[in-house]
Amino acid sequence: MLLFRNNNSSRPSILAPITLCLCLSLSLSLSLSLSRLRGNMMRRFRQVFTALREHSHVSYAKIATVTGFCDVEFIIIKATAPDDLPLPEKYIHELLKIFSISPSSFREFSLGFTHRFAKTRCWRVALKCLLLLHRLLRSVPEDSPFRSEILWTRTNGLITLYPCHFRDDSSFASDDYTAFIRSYAQLLDEDLNCFVLDMNAEDYQDDEEVVPETLREKMKEVGRMLQILPELQSLIDRVMDCRPTGSAARSFIVQSAMKYIIRDSFICYTMFRREIVAVLDNLFHMPYRSCISAFGVYKKAAVQANQLSEFYDWCKSMGLCGSYEYPFVDQIPQIQIQALETFLNGMWQMTESSSSPSPATSWSSSDDWTITEDGDRQVALVPKEDIVGKWETFEEDNALVRNFEKEMEPLITFDDGENVGW
Repeated sequence: MLLFRNNNSSRPSILAPITLCLCLSLSLSLSLSLSRLRGNMMRRFRQVFTALREHSHVSYAKIATVTGFCDVEFIIIKATAPDDLPLPEKYIHELLKIFSISPSSFREFSLGFTHRFAKTRCWRVALKCLLLLHRLLRSVPEDSPFRSEILWTRTNGLITLYPCHFRDDSSFASDDYTAFIRSYAQLLDEDLNCFVLDMNAEDYQDDEEVVPETLREKMKEVGRMLQILPELQSLIDRVMDCRPTGSAARSFIVQSAMKYIIRDSFICYTMFRREIVAVLDNLFHMPYRSCISAFGVYKKAAVQANQLSEFYDWCKSMGLCGSYEYPFVDQIPQIQIQALETFLNGMWQMTESSSSPSPATSWSSSDDWTITEDGDRQVALVPKEDIVGKWETFEEDNALVRNFEKEMEPLITFDDGENVGW
């Protein structure tokens, strides 16, 4: 290393460290520029390679089916072309027609979908694959084995919707599109486990007409609701996670996919609002553990309502679906949460007091009141009409009982031998 020296001194000049720092910074910036250039070139190469591969797949499928040969895998490839056009409806109708004719085509579709979605690195192809699956799940009949075949494919590890390992290599805003594809795949993965959305409105009306008569039937129905409500809340969370960001929010096919996602959330929220009202109506009849589960659902619904209202406002501002389609989101006040929590705390105290050991008592019951005898005390249990299952206890000692019996004696008494005639 050369050091500059002054004429009047033998010490190194102050310019030497500055020159060294400049050299290091220039070399570092040059290396960063080369690495950035190399990265851009590799990214551009991957984009070109992905585009050529996807277009070659579509061209081969069109040539193979030009003679009228109908193959499920080729239909999937043609329906998921790497362009900015929406999913063609004719391919959905073709697949539904094949499903109605050949039941074995369900397995062929599941394998073809798996191969297409797992191999692609283009966000357009991946999005159209998920949208095609979404549309078919809503279009096939309820008794169709289509869902079972998709579940079979997932169970055998042939396809993984969650966690989704898709990575986009076809655009410069790959992070935005990758995040949206993964969120959409997670939504469909949870939807495969939930059969609630496949019920139509007529089934709901039929269920409402059958009114449970006995308390056991009511509690069985409430138990079913407590299983459905968390699933509906989870689906609503997955819908809100699908909110696109950046360049993905401005894409036409992403917005077309969001319309189907949002309409599913309308069904979920409408069902949730009806079911939670039915659970709260039977809250005083429920066991303590079921009340705790219902309170957890209700407390989460208060937070989720604010998030869902904000999400719907964003969707309206983006022009997704008509404003008349959006359901009214009920805001749950915090005072209702506190009142319900206070009631559950009182129920827990009653449960603890009732679980403590007590001497054996003999019970005699009637329709309106119950009397128990314990030693020399008499206890009357009177039910309250406003809170079911809660009783008040009134104790009376023997003196009060004797006074009551004495008051009930007649005011005038006659001896056995006395003549009562006039």
